[in-house]
Amino acid sequence: MTTARFICIGTHHKTGTIWMRKVWRAISNDQEIPFMQVYRPKRLADLPESGPQICVNWSSSFPRRLMNMPEARFIHIIRDPRDVLLSGMRYHRVAPLANEKFLRIPNPEWGGMTYQKYINALETDHERLIFEMENKHHETLEQMLKWPYGHEGAADIKYEDLIEDTDCAMFRGILEGFAIEGLDIDRAVQSYWDLSLFGGLKKDDDRSDRVNLHVNSGAKAQWVRKMPREIAEIYAERYADALKTLGYAEDSSWVETCRPAAEIEAAAA
Repeated sequence: MTTARFICIGTHHKTGTIWMRKVWRAISNDQEIPFMQVYRPKRLADLPESGPQICVNWSSSFPRRLMNMPEARFIHIIRDPRDVLLSGMRYHRVAPLANEKFLRIPNPEWGGMTYQKYINALETDHERLIFEMENKHHETLEQMLKWPYGHEGAADIKYEDLIEDTDCAMFRGILEGFAIEGLDIDRAVQSYWDLSLFGGLKKDDDRSDRVNLHVNSGAKAQWVRKMPREIAEIYAERYADALKTLGYAEDSSWVETCRPAAEIEAAAA
């Protein structure tokens, strides 16, 4: 393959975006590698003619021309959609509006209320989870499914594996395989460890307020404990194929793992 110069990082909403943004900003600052968001093809005119470049897209919707460039390599991160649903509903109720534009746009379908006001106006978590499922979550899941899996220049990673990469072996292995010209792998791995929940951010006091707002728990498969059976049944009916395609569930037997909402609420009390 052609020598790689462009390292491109793609995530989806609630799949480690804040984490990756901090990691790659730190790598950029430490190694003086240009950093830019790339959503529109016109940004490709800003790519340097030599040396490395960090390109990010937080919906993993990179321009096709960049995807086809032989000198580009991609890290693409997905997460169990069931955990994305739970995390999204919780976060969207309290997220600062300056951080998420879609939360503050009035919608006539919701009586002129914004996403955040509407979801908070609902009376139960059941209603909130259904609303989230039918709106931002559906959009995020569609983006995950649209990614060109199997791309020869891409490493497709599950958030669940990355959050357990406590010795940084996975992250290092990907960078070594990519061999990005001008990227110091040892320093990049150090930045990654410094800004990971299993590393430099293990203690709450070491995290910024924004990171704490996003991170309720870094654990995987939170849906086992927190997704009500009533929601799981609806989710499986709508998204069983998506879970299978993304490698998270072969069938819908997982629904039986979930407890009824009343049991979850009683345990929390």
